[in-house]
Amino acid sequence: MVFDTVFVHLLNDFSGSPRVLKNTIDAVTEHSRHAKLYLGSYGDGFLSSCAIPVSHFGYVRSSQRFLTLISFLFSQMVLFLKLLCDRSIDKDAVVYINTVLPFGAALYAKLSGRKVVYHVHEISVSPAILRFFLLKVVQLTSSVNIYVSDAHMIALPVPGVPAKRIYNALDSRFLELASDTVYASRYNDYFNVLLIASLRDYKGIPELLNLAASVVEYKEIRFKLVVNDDEDAISTYFSGKQIPPNLIIYPRTNDIAIFYQQANLVLNLSRVDQWVETFGLTILEAMAFGIPVIVPPVGGPKELVDDGIQGFKIDSYDLDLLKKKLLLLFQDETLCEKMSLACRKRAEGFSPAIYGRNIVEVLDHVGNTKK
Repeated sequence: MVFDTVFVHLLNDFSGSPRVLKNTIDAVTEHSRHAKLYLGSYGDGFLSSCAIPVSHFGYVRSSQRFLTLISFLFSQMVLFLKLLCDRSIDKDAVVYINTVLPFGAALYAKLSGRKVVYHVHEISVSPAILRFFLLKVVQLTSSVNIYVSDAHMIALPVPGVPAKRIYNALDSRFLELASDTVYASRYNDYFNVLLIASLRDYKGIPELLNLAASVVEYKEIRFKLVVNDDEDAISTYFSGKQIPPNLIIYPRTNDIAIFYQQANLVLNLSRVDQWVETFGLTILEAMAFGIPVIVPPVGGPKELVDDGIQGFKIDSYDLDLLKKKLLLLFQDETLCEKMSLACRKRAEGFSPAIYGRNIVEVLDHVGNTKK
């Protein structure tokens, strides 16, 4: 088979960027494009179930940053060479690079005369020299950059490269499950507050601990934290930290829907000065289930949520306001139900059909552009 679309991604896990790429692959294959995936890591994640051919290029992430950098650079050399030797790729194929990291694919496309589409997910890349290099590669190779929100497009512009904003979407199976779930302001007599985040301070984990501790006297309020890591990483991160008795911590899972089915409020506590969310996929997922949300007042989340309608926009450093709004929702079932309806209404605008049409339109335009 000859492939007209080549997807490239570095790290397969259960985070946002591989989840979005999985939706992109589904959309593209439904529109009769022949695609294959070049994937860096062998780990379990959203891309493990792709129904297209997959070729790996040997990226391994280490707990030591220097070793991770070495692995990354080596993987890009392998990626470049494997693509160069791949005779199944059509001469007019579009190389679709997910995140700005897999620069080996961009260099291959530039050398071979193929077009590049970057789907950008980052706002920041460190160290600064790596950021400069990666964005320079984007500038020299990309035909169009896809961004996940207007705020993201403004935050990370690449001079000279056309930009297109395409909001993320949820896959149809997830939406069916969400629509079949009836929201209630209590689950088994508890008001369950859910945060799904990486084990990083800038994702608001310390703020979650403080918030949970501040309402510990309310026995019906229970917090759940689902992290994109294993039990060992959880133990290491929380070593020496005081975990409130009303907080339960769960390792990574491939069945995140069950947590939404039991949640009455979903939080995003990313620090506004350290990590600006480009979109906020967990926010959209929560709203599809009809769950009110509390989100940062910056970045992509502010485009998803109208303050006081689907939830509240609050700086996670403002513990007093977080506590006040949490208790308001805990005590006001009518408000929860009203916000739940507004959440479902808002989520309707992010269907996979709309997303698929937008993605294929970009690919068709790039593919039809004369070289």
